[in-house]
Amino acid sequence: VKIRVRTIEEQGAAAVPDQDVTPRPKEVPRPSEVHLLEIWTKTLEKKINNMSAGPYNYSYIFKYIIIGDMGVGKSCLLHQFTEKKFMASCPHTIGVEFGTRIIEVDKQKIKLQIWDTAGQERFRAVTRSYYRGAAGALMVYDITRRSTYNHLSSWLTDTRNLTNPSTVIFLIGNKSDLESTREVTYEEAKKFADENGLMFAEASAMTGQNVEEAFLETARKIYQSIQDGRLDLNSSESGVQHKPAQPGRTSLTSDAQNNKDNCSC
Repeated sequence: VKIRVRTIEEQGAAAVPDQDVTPRPKEVPRPSEVHLLEIWTKTLEKKINNMSAGPYNYSYIFKYIIIGDMGVGKSCLLHQFTEKKFMASCPHTIGVEFGTRIIEVDKQKIKLQIWDTAGQERFRAVTRSYYRGAAGALMVYDITRRSTYNHLSSWLTDTRNLTNPSTVIFLIGNKSDLESTREVTYEEAKKFADENGLMFAEASAMTGQNVEEAFLETARKIYQSIQDGRLDLNSSESGVQHKPAQPGRTSLTSDAQNNKDNCSC
């Protein structure tokens, strides 16, 4: 229904045009991109927790995060580790992605829950929440883009501020297969790692060089911290869950483990 309003001068020579004063519905503000991501990631976390609550064939769960600038190859490293193959077309991560794989350390089966975080600045508010409770952090730069190396101090500051003091940090110089376009030397990155107490290796998500080693060496160091009593497994901040293996029971991932020695989701 439209309501017409006329002024008191309507009968004059120049009448005022009709004015549309139809009541309009109140506009509902659209949720921000960050808010939508928060909802999505909480839903994902709930599904993952439900998966972990079921039958299993591993003794521990280690939480990892992968951090670094956009385009350094974080998702490709994750895909290479969980699927053992290179993903040629690697879209930029929006918010977070997730993958798992069961490994073995000192005859103990360990499930790695790996959170691949977005490198864009506008998502940092969301991705920072995933630092908490991480047992391992893989900090990645691109050896062919110096800017990604220059930003490592910022990523390291976030990691140190938001994780527990026992979190194992592994620095990865990705794209070692692109030697001809290298901008960051091995020596300077190794010096940065040594000065900050980080594990370090150059790797290639394309060829698979040192990808396996980076994930496994991080797990070995975390496991050693458990054996040395330096990790409080009763604390949610440790990033480790102890789940004594259940003989004779099959987990959702056991078939993939038996056939491919890995699983992802």
